[in-house]
Amino acid sequence: MASTKESDNASDTPSSPKNVYKDPDDGRQRFLLELEFLQCLANPTYIHYLAQNRYFEDEAFIGYLKYLQYWQRPEYIKFIMYPHCLYFLELLQNANFRNAMAHPANKEVAHRQQFFFWKNYRNNRLKFILPKPPPEEVPTPAPLPPASAPPQQSLPASNIAMTTAPPAPASTHSPMPYGLPSGSALAKNDMRNSGIDRRKRKHERSLN
Repeated sequence: MASTKESDNASDTPSSPKNVYKDPDDGRQRFLLELEFLQCLANPTYIHYLAQNRYFEDEAFIGYLKYLQYWQRPEYIKFIMYPHCLYFLELLQNANFRNAMAHPANKEVAHRQQFFFWKNYRNNRLKFILPKPPPEEVPTPAPLPPASAPPQQSLPASNIAMTTAPPAPASTHSPMPYGLPSGSALAKNDMRNSGIDRRKRKHERSLN
């Protein structure tokens, strides 16, 4: 009787959790595979390959792309080396983008835009991050003071006495040789004139 009751109770209880799948390596292998596939989406050529081979027509594959959106959370995004894969993952949620990537021209456009983004991303980002320096103010020249004569310095009395020449006397004696006093030159000239007169007289007497 007891055994039949235990069997009935066992049949009524839900299935045990032993049937839940558990990764043998705690999900490490699945983590690496999903990370590798996700980063492949950063390449527009790979997305074009998936569209050409009609992967985007599989509903299970579309559900897998929605499942991969958990990589946008901060605890997982730090492992991503090519952040463009998250941008393309978001675009792949749109059916129009999935259909457009099947055409080679659209693949080239996406690849070209990605190249231009890599080329100009740093300069465009620095324009918004770095603070702009304020405009330099041009200094206005100070007004010049009015021109004024330099102040005359008063010289002391001793310097004035040394620099000023003494006044010239009203009448000065011309320097004569031999230190003769004034009037001696006139007397000397008179003596010469008298000697000449005597010679003339003697010559006249001899003629007579």
